[in-house]
Amino acid sequence: MSEPAAPPARAPEPAFAASTLARVHSFAFVGIEAVPVQVQVQISSGLPAFLIVGLADKAVAESRERVRAALTAMGLAVPPRRVLVNLAPADLLKEGSHFDLPIALALLAAMGVLPIEEIAGFAALGELSLDGRLAPVGGVLSAALAASSRELGLVCPEAQGGEAAWAGRIEVLAPADLVSIVNHFKGSQVLSPPEPPGVAAAVDVPDLAEVKGMETARRALEIAAAGGHNLLLIGPPGAGKSMLAARLPGLLPDLTAEQALEVSMVHSLARMLDGGRLIMRPPFREPHHSASMAALAGGGNRASPGEISLAHCGVLFLDELPEFPRQALDSLRQPMETGRTTVARAAAHLTYPARFQLVAAMNPCRCGYLGDAGRECGRAPRCGEDYQTRISGPLLDRIDLTVEVQPVPPSVLSRAPTGESSATVAARVATARAAQNARHRGPGRLNATADPDKLAITPDARRFVEDSAEKLGFSARGYTRVLRVARTIADLAGTETVERTHAAEAFRFRHRIPGRAVPSR
Repeated sequence: MSEPAAPPARAPEPAFAASTLARVHSFAFVGIEAVPVQVQVQISSGLPAFLIVGLADKAVAESRERVRAALTAMGLAVPPRRVLVNLAPADLLKEGSHFDLPIALALLAAMGVLPIEEIAGFAALGELSLDGRLAPVGGVLSAALAASSRELGLVCPEAQGGEAAWAGRIEVLAPADLVSIVNHFKGSQVLSPPEPPGVAAAVDVPDLAEVKGMETARRALEIAAAGGHNLLLIGPPGAGKSMLAARLPGLLPDLTAEQALEVSMVHSLARMLDGGRLIMRPPFREPHHSASMAALAGGGNRASPGEISLAHCGVLFLDELPEFPRQALDSLRQPMETGRTTVARAAAHLTYPARFQLVAAMNPCRCGYLGDAGRECGRAPRCGEDYQTRISGPLLDRIDLTVEVQPVPPSVLSRAPTGESSATVAARVATARAAQNARHRGPGRLNATADPDKLAITPDARRFVEDSAEKLGFSARGYTRVLRVARTIADLAGTETVERTHAAEAFRFRHRIPGRAVPSR
């Protein structure tokens, strides 16, 4: 009787230790701050499972499926054992798909594909496609700076390698896919260090020379640019309010190095940093009047930065100001004073920088022709009162310059001489800002936020400001802002002290909206 045939030999299973632990660094974002997160992956005996713990949101929890598919595209598989991913610290909320890459790298290290000790010296962030390619994510610039301060290397998507290179002396690996980073650590492929891509190109801005007439509005625009003051333009449709506001960026100087880095970090977090190029020009944001409070001040499901943060160190232009939701407008009041905005959530409070210059435009009433007997509606002046009361008094009190823009008649428009160009006015603005920087002993410090006690003013001018502010019922804020505007006018004139003529011109722009009184408190 023949013996039964031996069963076919089984392929040997990969040899794992009883428990293998690998670590890779990453970051969670609290505002623009990159908070260190350690991604720990443990492969141990037990029923097959792939678990992610550490207060992860849904996007992070879905990482296991993207990681599994990416490994399959490489010809690998998640070991049929208990795979535990821990995101430490466990009490910090982890949001976003950028945890895909560090989870995959830590898992490959725990599987023995990557060297555990070497990969532990890197931070990583990037989203994985199902075929293993790396997709761009937000916050690479902040993460690179944080990794540099901790003497870590950084692994990020290829498209954002240049952005990470701005961190300076840091080893940046920017692979196109997961296979490339594995080959790099195995020595079969060398990833070249990326270079910083330069600065973003300046956006074409229309020239102020194209604006004919409107001398008062042009003067207010120059003062606003020189001191960083908030400006409100009021006038009927077609008077040129939006045209004037669009020319303000051409009067502003470039950002300082510190400002450029901070502005670029905000745009990086919002995935709006074009090609990783640093932003050197002051941003100009003009949201539509249908924008919500979260869109303006920040918030939403991911607590993203809002328009006021994207306008940091630049201009926020709100056209048709009364058409914005009242709640959204009032959310600007605190950031206009503090230069930052805080998004309160149940799990955390996120703070974004928001030192912006508000420029707003509005019609005097809904129909736009209040005061024009030939075209105003039959509800005048009640229609104007109802329309203007959509803007709260405290918000109006934070506006330094108010200008009534009247249409230029066609006969005057065709014969009016060409005004000064943006370059000519920008030169005066740069000189005035240089004087402010010297006075405040630091770049980027403008009169709009200056200490009123440190503004050199003649006794005659101070008495004039005090008496006039008291007679007009100005609030303490209104009094302070008049002093700041007067200081800017003096800087444009090149004088060391604020004189009575400078203060008088500042009061000229501090008038109230027609038919609308600003409360004194």
